[in-house]
Amino acid sequence: MTHAQRTRAAGDAATAQAGAQQDSAITVTTEGMPDWLGPVAEAARTVRARQLSRFLPPKSGEGRQSAVLVLFGEGERGPELLLMERSGSLRSHAGQPSFPGGSLDPEDGDPATTGPLRAALREAEEETGLDPSGVQLFGVLPRLYIPVSGFVVTPVLGWWRVPSPVGAVDPAETARVFTVPVADLTDPANRATAVHPSGHAGPAFLVESALVWGFTAGVIDRIMHYAGWERPWDRAKQVPLDWRA
Repeated sequence: MTHAQRTRAAGDAATAQAGAQQDSAITVTTEGMPDWLGPVAEAARTVRARQLSRFLPPKSGEGRQSAVLVLFGEGERGPELLLMERSGSLRSHAGQPSFPGGSLDPEDGDPATTGPLRAALREAEEETGLDPSGVQLFGVLPRLYIPVSGFVVTPVLGWWRVPSPVGAVDPAETARVFTVPVADLTDPANRATAVHPSGHAGPAFLVESALVWGFTAGVIDRIMHYAGWERPWDRAKQVPLDWRA
């Protein structure tokens, strides 16, 4: 083996060791969580992708690998969920309420293992300023697909074990950050069907002066359904969207 080969091999070994150490530094556990989150953790363990959405990642492997953080906490009105409103100037999903999240970076690691976990926490910190050390990851949902933007999204479930201050870190990316009580999300009065001019229809929530629809609303809807939190609501109640949505 030449000196160059030895140097290259040593570098590869160091990279592999760093990757292994990085993977071991992030865990998914349900230990110590509040009892009310048990049904969500069980749903994450057993649900299949087709039970969550009809839009699944292309079999070709195409798509931008990304992750979102579905973060549950406890507020003044009990269990709540962290959401943000995307800036109206962004190229994709502008102005929409969403989970914190974004594309995987190379330093996040393997997209098939811990990469989405690390990306979800990193993006949430960059967008909302939350302290990742206070978040306990307790589940991962199957990867889903957003056809309009080509994102392959892994929803990562977290428990806000130690809450930290949050807010819009960069106004160019985030318009505002807010929490929504689960009680408001399950209230039938706050539920509707969003209808796009293209004909696509899906669940929506009218909460905190926002209309939550699209991918984010779909994930919330399915989590509530499989966790047993869903209450009967009027699916004929419609909210029209315009072509800019």
